[in-house]
Amino acid sequence: MSRRLTLRPLRIAVLTGVAAGALLVPATAAFATDPTPSPGATDATPADKEALEKKRAEDARTLKEAEARKAMEAQKTGGTGYPRGGVAAGEAPAKDDNTGTLIGSATGALLLAGAGTYVLRRRTTARREG
Repeated sequence: MSRRLTLRPLRIAVLTGVAAGALLVPATAAFATDPTPSPGATDATPADKEALEKKRAEDARTLKEAEARKAMEAQKTGGTGYPRGGVAAGEAPAKDDNTGTLIGSATGALLLAGAGTYVLRRRTTARREG
């Protein structure tokens, strides 16, 4: 057997792996954008938690006061300071789930695997039949 014939299956396997990787990269990006937070390296002590809660309450109160002042100023100017709509008016932005990316990557990987299997079976049959 020549050297070329012994390297052919390896080359096919490498090319198939590269193509499968190229199809699965978008799927890994979809999983990388998982919104769940990871646990911290150190846990906060009860004193830290209390200080954090006080800070949050103070920030919330300050924010409410600022919004109230802004609304009063907007009413004085004739309502031109109100948001026009959309996200600026408080609506939630559309959520971007990556379902299409996952389905497309999985379908492409399955098609690639099926085509590779079909080609390899045809070549094996052609070698046996001569």
